[in-house]
Amino acid sequence: MFHLSVSVLILYLQTRTVFSELAPPHNVSMVTMNTNYTLTWDYDWNAVGVTFSTEYIPRFKLGSKRGVKWQPACEESPRRLCDLTPWDLHYLSFYILRVRANANGSQSEWVMREFCPDTEASLGPPSSVDLSPAGSDLDIFISDPLTSRNTSMREHLEELYYYILYWEKPEDAMAVRHHSVSSSVNMVTLPGLKAWTWYCVSIQTRYDFYNKSSSFTAPLCMQTQGTLPWWQIFLFFLASLLFFFVLVLLSLVIFFRCYRTIKNTLYPSITLPSYLKQYLQDSPGSDVPRLLTPDSESEHLCKVSICPEPPVLEIHWPPAEALEEPTPGHEPDIRHIRQDSGGSEDSGVYSSGGSSSLRPHPSLSGEGGGNFCQDTFDPQQVKMRDMTPRVKVQLVTSDSGVMDVRL
Repeated sequence: MFHLSVSVLILYLQTRTVFSELAPPHNVSMVTMNTNYTLTWDYDWNAVGVTFSTEYIPRFKLGSKRGVKWQPACEESPRRLCDLTPWDLHYLSFYILRVRANANGSQSEWVMREFCPDTEASLGPPSSVDLSPAGSDLDIFISDPLTSRNTSMREHLEELYYYILYWEKPEDAMAVRHHSVSSSVNMVTLPGLKAWTWYCVSIQTRYDFYNKSSSFTAPLCMQTQGTLPWWQIFLFFLASLLFFFVLVLLSLVIFFRCYRTIKNTLYPSITLPSYLKQYLQDSPGSDVPRLLTPDSESEHLCKVSICPEPPVLEIHWPPAEALEEPTPGHEPDIRHIRQDSGGSEDSGVYSSGGSSSLRPHPSLSGEGGGNFCQDTFDPQQVKMRDMTPRVKVQLVTSDSGVMDVRL
């Protein structure tokens, strides 16, 4: 029994020795900005295989009768920090934070720290700042600091305001005189500024209840405006006239160049050299194309003759008794065919067509032929000859245009 008690005591002392050999984290602190919270600590960088566990609990739950239940934030993490932002800690609450080291199944002692965001969380600068000239003044547009959920910090700090620092931008390294103004609104106008002068602005967020203040924003500079003098207006007018004149001139030049290019492409004005023209004119019998001269144009033209409209013939036939054989010693009777364009008297045999196809034929007149217009075929004369095969017909044309038929 004595030996068992000694063994238990030795085991307990060995366990205390191993537990005490693993050092806890030190320099535990909070890094905060608005509602972003990170717990950091220091530890021996030569330690190998050491991890860290972080837990938190609201302070009002420590005296709960149901027991204390810590909420794990980071478990077995090799990093020497733990981001508590995802756990959405309430801004006005108090929390107990603790962290310990782990190595080879052993744990160090817990290191605890209290944290209240309302009193300890630092305040951030405005999320954005914009400047806009308003004549000789400057308008400043300020955006509130944002929480981790991208909402305004005014949800937690209603009395938040801005401290605005502005100054005239120096042209050299000389000391400048700063001016300041405070405002709780998001749009501020800086009055009493000089026209056409550069000014720089830097803004800080403040909360006086816990004496919180952010860092200043980066300086933002802009030039003020004012009334333009008459000579500047005149110069601007002349410059605009010159600009539009040059623009119109360039447009016209480009248009005419394009027009000339298209015209020279479609209708070139280049003439052939004289020796080439002479070569083309002196080779009429070759296959080389040649130019036509005014004298040579007549060689390629056809002569066209226009024939007059033939007269309408009216033939008077004698009675059948008169067509008998004439007695010897008597001359054959001659019947006249006269030209009649009217055709109103019904005294003989007329052309079946009644128009213009009646012309003398060499077979009837016995002549050797005339010009092209008189050598055409006349079907009416052939028909007359077929009707009277026993009559010898001869057509005679006089100088006065009267045609006689000799039987």
